This record gives sequence, structure tokens and C-alpha cells, in this order.
Amino acid sequence: MKSLTERQVRILGSALFLVYMGGLIYFLFFAENYGRSAQGIGYRYNIVPLREIRRFLENEAVLGRKAVFLNIAGNVLGFVPFGAILPLLHRRYRSAGRVLCASLLFSAGVEIAQLLLRRGICDVDDVILNTMGGFAGYLLFACCNALRRRLFGVIRSGG
Repeated sequence: MKSLTERQVRILGSALFLVYMGGLIYFLFFAENYGRSAQGIGYRYNIVPLREIRRFLENEAVLGRKAVFLNIAGNVLGFVPFGAILPLLHRRYRSAGRVLCASLLFSAGVEIAQLLLRRGICDVDDVILNTMGGFAGYLLFACCNALRRRLFGVIRSGG
């Protein structure tokens, strides 16, 4: 089996990252089915950490399991690809701390954009959950990279 070169991995990673970012931006700003529009309700935001997470967990019977899952697990799972693909794009992001910071900053930027554009709900809990997802993605990358190294050795550079 022929191994991929580092350049090929970066090209594939870049393509995946662009598709992922396009889908993420669409979902976060334009997907009307998931409360992205403030029409009909006053614009809302939350700057108190863990308030919305707690509210969702305490009111699962009223809100429904699907709503709780989409809010909590969805915010985590939505950022797993961010943390998993970023280290493929640049060696600089092959550290947990850098991926954690990038996830935090990107998520905070999204929430600030939602606040300024009045799309979706600006929520500090989303930043917390998204950052956790980015970190989980990095852990997935690190595990897969360690397994790949064990099975196939170091990726060789090439054209």
C-alpha cells in the first residue's frame, strides 16, 4: 500500500477544511430550522458561563431530549472536525494548546459575529462547548497520528 506524502495530506486536509468551514458557517448563520433567525422572538444572548447548559439539562422533560442533544452534543461535535483537521494543515497546530486556543478564538469570533449580525443566539456556553469539541478533535487527530506512525512510520515529504 502506497503511503500519502505530507503534501497530499495537506491538500486533502485543506479541501476537507474548506468544505467543513462552509457547512459550519451556513449552519451557524443561515440554517433557519435551528433557530438562526431572531424573528418572532426578541434577540437573546447569554454571557453567564454554564447558564444555558444548566437550563437545558434541568428542563430536558420540557425541551425534549432532541433539543438538549442538539444544543449540548451538537456544539461539541460541530467543532471536532476543526480540532482534527487543523493539525493536518500546519505543523504549528500540532500542539493541544494551540488547537485549544484556535478553537476558543474561532468560536468566540463566531459568537461575536452572531451578536453583531443578530443571527442565532450569542452564548458563552457555545464557546465552552465548541472549545471542548475542538480539543476532542485534536485528541482524535493525536490518536490517529500515533496509530499511523506505529503502523506506517513517518510521512515522507514529496511532490
